[in-house]
Amino acid sequence: MSTTGNNRLTEIYDHFKETNSEMKTAVKFGLRLDTVSRYLRAKREIERTDSNEFEKPKILLFDIETTPMEVYVWGLYKQRIQHTNVIKDWCVLSWAGKWLFDDKIHSDILTAKQAQNRDDSSIIKGIWDLMDEADIVIAHNGNRFDIRKLNARFQMNRLLQPSPYQSIDTLKVSQRMFAFSSHKLDYLGQILLNKGKIETNYQLWKDCVENNSKTKEALEYMIKYNRGDVNLLEEVYLELRHWIKSHPNMGLYNLDNVSQCPACGSTSINWNGKSYYTPAGRFSAFQCNSCGAWGRSRFTELSLDKRKELTLSNAR
Repeated sequence: MSTTGNNRLTEIYDHFKETNSEMKTAVKFGLRLDTVSRYLRAKREIERTDSNEFEKPKILLFDIETTPMEVYVWGLYKQRIQHTNVIKDWCVLSWAGKWLFDDKIHSDILTAKQAQNRDDSSIIKGIWDLMDEADIVIAHNGNRFDIRKLNARFQMNRLLQPSPYQSIDTLKVSQRMFAFSSHKLDYLGQILLNKGKIETNYQLWKDCVENNSKTKEALEYMIKYNRGDVNLLEEVYLELRHWIKSHPNMGLYNLDNVSQCPACGSTSINWNGKSYYTPAGRFSAFQCNSCGAWGRSRFTELSLDKRKELTLSNAR
């Protein structure tokens, strides 16, 4: 980064520390709120790099609830509904998120009027801020639903992309690794932890958006339900973590020359003399004493001559 750019980052960062307000900083420098958030994150990353140390990654667990759509239809079965038939589109009704191992749950929900008008502009920046700060995000069916839904509402609300993050979808982990009778979060919680989600039905969503005598109570229950999902998600993730083959490598966030478990970051690992085989190599294997995940050394045990002689099936 240029000296001029770094100086501007420092000015923005110093003003934010003085005011503790992204809004005031945005007004002061004539910037959008999301731009200020991005600059502040960039400054923190520069400071961490300059100090020659990396903190543990910021891991966000989150869940969203959306409003149902209202549409005109000709029937109940095998209908292909045109977009011109939409009466009221969906929006984010509520969201909840927490940092891994942090007791505090962040959340927000629409008012009755906002829900009826499908206007999530007052709450969408809050979840954008968390995702912009996160290094890794975790959600159940997050890749297919939550993240794509949020991306749509970010764009609709004129927000840019959050800073890059890696994603863990606990639904995909369950589907890939296990033959459970169901892969729903509620079921996984029950069979793995003996606890499930807070009970709900579709009437709750209707009461949230119809602005009737039950709406206030319904919205209060909805945010409780949303927050409960995030707590359950964290516990399920920790139960399944050592099974995740493509888990983001925690060792990438530490510049010290020390071996770490790629799944949880623990340095308490057991090199037990076993080997880890791939189609083209053999590596020393270890198991983490903290979370139970298996990992391998970076470099192969095979000699250069052996690697030259090794043949591969379907080689091109």
